[in-house]
Amino acid sequence: MTGGISFTAYGIPQPKGSTKAFVVKGRAITTSDNTKLKPWHEVVAYAAQAHRPKGGIIRGAVAVELSFYLLRPKSVSEKKRPHHTVKPDIDKLARGVLDALKGVIYSDDSIVVDLHPRKAYGNPPRVEITVREA
Repeated sequence: MTGGISFTAYGIPQPKGSTKAFVVKGRAITTSDNTKLKPWHEVVAYAAQAHRPKGGIIRGAVAVELSFYLLRPKSVSEKKRPHHTVKPDIDKLARGVLDALKGVIYSDDSIVVDLHPRKAYGNPPRVEITVREA
């Protein structure tokens, strides 16, 4: 994987926020407080499927670049707010994508040793992903 794997997942990027825990029939269950996270994971994983490494999922250290593009509200001009400086937080957006790539591109998100996320306004909303061996 010399040049790495690059692809785009289209849709509104969703942050991985806090989790909620509760007990059902004596078993602890945890779930995300963002109901849109699971469908976003599916979008990212589906986009990643076509770019799976030919030799199988990556098990060694990786570097990941994530460029998030979110819609600019009509009420916010480029002059008023040139950068996406409001929620969702960039680290939570990254966590959502890193988890979605687990088992599709790489074995576990713990092998990500170099991470470069960016967020900006853009249309259509999407995340552009590049994964390289570190």
